Amino acid sequence: MTAVEWPRMQRDLVAILRGVRPDEVEAIAAALIVEGLEAIEVPLNSPDPLASIRNLARAFGDEILVGGGTMLTVRDVEEVHAAGGRLFVSPNMRPRVIARAVELGMVAMPGVLTPTEALDALDAGASGLKFFPADILGPSGIAGIRVVLPKDTLVAAVGGVSAANLEDYMKAGVRAFGIGSTFYRPGDDAAAVRLKARAVIAAYDASCEKLAKG
Repeated sequence: MTAVEWPRMQRDLVAILRGVRPDEVEAIAAALIVEGLEAIEVPLNSPDPLASIRNLARAFGDEILVGGGTMLTVRDVEEVHAAGGRLFVSPNMRPRVIARAVELGMVAMPGVLTPTEALDALDAGASGLKFFPADILGPSGIAGIRVVLPKDTLVAAVGGVSAANLEDYMKAGVRAFGIGSTFYRPGDDAAAVRLKARAVIAAYDASCEKLAKG
């Protein structure tokens, strides 16, 4: 199945708002967007996640990539899509679930941990691969698996990623990052989230600049 291409973004960072509430999600998202974030995921084990995704899609869907995380079933895919989500993120790899996301025109980023899962996910139409939990493999483990993947595969790291280790993952060929608590924890207000985002983006930009200089 033909994958939906990962969108061009200034920074391939996805903010994971696990635990966010519908009444606060727009203010939190606005704080992230003003600092330069272009992709936001609301995991489906958050309070009333479809309402949050609907609010985000209505307010910011023309500006950023909005979607759901912890999407485990075809029904999850269909409900997130109906709420306006364009991004499918899962912690695992189920070909039929990926395929449904692709059928609906969603950007698909399933979770993988092994070469078999990675290659099967690409066959199912994944836009990119979310190595999760990334801290189990570490940069060297991901680099080892990348050797057997098509050269143009978009690789993302999620789980244990922070401003302190972005550069190590980038050196291993990781291009995209899903970051949760470093951006947002339940109880954080928009001002706190904005400060966190500023620190992460500064570290991301510094790592990119350092690597570009060799």
